[in-house]
Amino acid sequence: MAEIKNRCPWATEEPNLTYHDREWGKPVHDDRVLFEFLILEGAQAGLSWTTILNKREGYRKAFAGFDPKKVSRFDARKQAALMKDEGIVRNRLKIKSAVLNARAFLQVQKQYGSFDRYIWQFVGGKPIVNARKGLGDYPSRTAESDAMSKALKKLGFKFVGTTICYAFMQACGLVNDHSANCFKNRSK
Repeated sequence: MAEIKNRCPWATEEPNLTYHDREWGKPVHDDRVLFEFLILEGAQAGLSWTTILNKREGYRKAFAGFDPKKVSRFDARKQAALMKDEGIVRNRLKIKSAVLNARAFLQVQKQYGSFDRYIWQFVGGKPIVNARKGLGDYPSRTAESDAMSKALKKLGFKFVGTTICYAFMQACGLVNDHSANCFKNRSK
């Protein structure tokens, strides 16, 4: 008989189950993966995360395997072509922001040596570990996500409001927000 695992209350069905178990809250230090989540979290604004997970492969193909150098060179013609790509969210502002974010991302890498080094400073270089009790205990923003959002906007990033930044922090393990009874919680 398969062991039943306690999970966070939002991880009830696929693709959220697999994402929760394999990725969510796991510290990410790979710049390409950090760029991927920056693009995906921005695309998610106003939509469900399930929608984005279901389109993740489409995003991977459309955005050159999340290579920021390649994405930074997407011109108006390429962006217009992406508006016809059913594998992604076809929103002109979100597509344009991905290109602008790629350019800003490359500038951060140049200035700080890596995006990883820059972004982890907002949590002092190590994950903030919480133990949420239920869905109502998850904040939509924190002082850290406020600071990250403000700093990223100043550097020219788009679709990086504080709520998006907090979701990015959760996804990339800067914050471990697994619920108190979840098998992935590290506060135990």
